[in-house]
Amino acid sequence: MSTNTSPRLVSLDAFRGFIMLAMASAGFRLAEIAKKEPFRDDPVWQFLGYQTEHAEWRGCAFWDLIQPAFMFMVGVAMAYSYSARQARGQSYPSMLGHAAYRSLVLVLLGVFLTSNWHSQTEWVFTNVLCQIGLGYTFLFLLWNRPVRWQLTAAALILVADWALFYAWPAPSPDFDYATVNMSAKSPHLEGLAAHWDKNTNVAAAVDRVVLNWFPRKERFGYSEGGYTTLNFVPSLATMIFGLMAGGLMRNPWTPGKKLAALFAWGAGSLAVGYLLDYLGVCPSVKRIWTPSWTLFSTGWVLWMLAGFYALIDVAGFHRLAWPSVVVGMNSIVMYVMSQLLKPWVVATLERHFGKALFTVYGKLDLVYAPAVQMVAVLSVFWLTCVWLYRQKIFVRI
Repeated sequence: MSTNTSPRLVSLDAFRGFIMLAMASAGFRLAEIAKKEPFRDDPVWQFLGYQTEHAEWRGCAFWDLIQPAFMFMVGVAMAYSYSARQARGQSYPSMLGHAAYRSLVLVLLGVFLTSNWHSQTEWVFTNVLCQIGLGYTFLFLLWNRPVRWQLTAAALILVADWALFYAWPAPSPDFDYATVNMSAKSPHLEGLAAHWDKNTNVAAAVDRVVLNWFPRKERFGYSEGGYTTLNFVPSLATMIFGLMAGGLMRNPWTPGKKLAALFAWGAGSLAVGYLLDYLGVCPSVKRIWTPSWTLFSTGWVLWMLAGFYALIDVAGFHRLAWPSVVVGMNSIVMYVMSQLLKPWVVATLERHFGKALFTVYGKLDLVYAPAVQMVAVLSVFWLTCVWLYRQKIFVRI
């Protein structure tokens, strides 16, 4: 067990801020623009469009890596935050109580934000805050444990998740896909992969039972995007990998050795995740957080963390990191603003500056206007974080 009280990892704040800015930007709505004329046949715009929205089911775009990165960083941050609490003399029961409290608040905040555009409380738990909250206390139980315990726990979670999906029967040939908002002519996973098909898998079946225990306007039948509550189980493995990475960053190794480990772990995780999908053992699907996706996405996130660490904490480009650090240190504020305030900010800017603010090419509905609008909104959010940073106001849960 390490008792090293390492200084704050600036690259972690910068990485978190970058991810939150990307999330809040809505991809600058490039995916929307890429579907318009004259860009439908432009390979560059099609690439940008693909990278700024979620893969339909199987596959990976940059946009799919935002949530894994955020959840991974929860684990990295835990390695630092609870070690700092321990150094200040807090007892284990006190820290466990704090972890449980944080879990509850994150779940309730996630439900609150999801309900914002509904007529009543929307009891679904696929929001990223809910997913973190559902797994957070379990993650704490692995904090400050030997790495072999953490790795074993992550492996058991992923194996158990794979076995659960595999044991659930795949749809029969005469299955009525209309009952889960799909067409029989839609692309479907076949063979072994059919056990992980959209809205017909075991996690979707669990939601059709559990979510109907809560008061609802109408009975829950399926998720439009195929997301499920049980995603928190394999995504807990993502957070455990982050916890392991946080332990690595806190140990007394040289920066070069840490970077080598991050890149090597990333390469191994990417390779295993890719092979599981390629060999047909388990499809890589972010929307239900399959084991192959967990490993594949973790590999990318490890490489991203290594890149930020190399540039900021090793090479010392702290000024370059500052614009994202101010967001990373108030990530909850940025997340809440992005979920609640985008329409209000747009309306306020138009009220005071006119719609011409977004009509740089003559009309509001011209193709570039959505991107210009998101740049303006993101600028307001970022300036809010700058003000909070300068006032030394940091919102924590």
